[in-house]
Amino acid sequence: MHIDGGCHCGAIRFSADIKPDGVLICHCTDCQILTGAAYRIIVGAPAATFKLTGKLSIYTKTTADSGARRRQAFCPACGTPIYSSEDSDTPAVYGLRVGAIRQRAELAPKRQIWRRSALAWAMDLHGLPSVDGQN
Repeated sequence: MHIDGGCHCGAIRFSADIKPDGVLICHCTDCQILTGAAYRIIVGAPAATFKLTGKLSIYTKTTADSGARRRQAFCPACGTPIYSSEDSDTPAVYGLRVGAIRQRAELAPKRQIWRRSALAWAMDLHGLPSVDGQN
């Protein structure tokens, strides 16, 4: 599936070919902190299909379990997370942030990882009162 997207302010744009069956939710505590949310939704994009315009800021983190280094790329103007990758100038795959993809409504997660870090309250939101707008 061909997708495109970008950051909130429009300074970053990207496109790629992805496999919709590869969409996953990550519940790790790093993803919780880096997103400010209960989990992050990711889909892999092969480097050969990933095209990007704009200049990103990069934060390199070290994962707790393996010690591997991962690059976190985001818009320096608005802070929108765009992708993560191995700590390399030529990564094989980019972990695109589904929230930044224009076709995100079509990209339902197919699996979850790091469930041991999942926040229990985030697993079932059906009982919460809701409204269609802000109020």
